[in-house]
Amino acid sequence: MASGWGINGNKGRCYDFWLDFSSCMSRCRQPSDCVLLREDYLECLHHSKEFQRRNRIYKEEQRQIRAAARKAKEEAEGAPAVAAHH
Repeated sequence: MASGWGINGNKGRCYDFWLDFSSCMSRCRQPSDCVLLREDYLECLHHSKEFQRRNRIYKEEQRQIRAAARKAKEEAEGAPAVAAHH
């Protein structure tokens, strides 16, 4: 990947991120100066933040579906939609 060549012979999708990160590392005093560029490069490679966000969205959608189904069931049974808490 760092060579710049992608799988189809073109420039790799993350090559520009790699160039930025590599350039920063070659001129910085401390590696911590380049943490954000490293993070961008790794996100481009692995999409971990994207997957975490998708998973959170999916879980929330499922929670809302369950809540709507529970509410519909309670209304069909004639019970109040919100249970009293003590």
